[in-house]
Amino acid sequence: MSTLTLVRHGQAHPFQRESAALTRTGEAQAAKLADFWLRSGVRFDEVHCGTLARQVRTEEVVAEGFRTADEPWPAATRDRAWNEYDATGVMQHLVAGDTRLSALAEAYEQARGSPDENRAFQRMFEAAMTCWLEGAAEIDGVESWPAFRSRVSGAIQRLMAGPASRRIAVFTSGGPIGFAVHHAVQAPARNFLDMNWRVRNSSITNFLFDRSRLTLDSFNSIPHLDEASLWTYR
Repeated sequence: MSTLTLVRHGQAHPFQRESAALTRTGEAQAAKLADFWLRSGVRFDEVHCGTLARQVRTEEVVAEGFRTADEPWPAATRDRAWNEYDATGVMQHLVAGDTRLSALAEAYEQARGSPDENRAFQRMFEAAMTCWLEGAAEIDGVESWPAFRSRVSGAIQRLMAGPASRRIAVFTSGGPIGFAVHHAVQAPARNFLDMNWRVRNSSITNFLFDRSRLTLDSFNSIPHLDEASLWTYR
């Protein structure tokens, strides 16, 4: 059997922009992950990474930690198949064309700066992403749920098709991680979003796999984040 470790990128700002860099907290989360792996004797035969700035930088911080400690770290293979879905595009297109979503967007704007801001955003975001998942409307220029599903499942299958007994790390985002868990446990499509929204920044999700089977081993672990101030979702 081989092992697959999916790492969500560290905290980035602003939310969901492709060019978003890691925040200071995100940099610290990634450095803590490197330290934890070094102390625990965790090593990898292959490293893969999406192409978004927040994914790339998370991998770079971990790589820097290993190389500073004079420990081996494979050169990362960058693959757009591990990129996040286009939440910004979904929000912009669907909210503008749906009365219910427009009302939720208005409620969010009114809640800005108040204690209810995050809850109002989540209500709007969940409603828009559910519409995307259910294919309620075709969105020009925005990747559909079937296309996203095909993209990430293809990336997983390419890893599974390689040699046996490999230890692989992939630096990616909450969407591909949520999909991989959904795919491994053969859950209904709606569960993909439920899992996606629970994925913490810099968390570790582990799988065992061979050429025909992908098995979930652990989900959303943060043993390296020993301070509550580093526990973030966005």
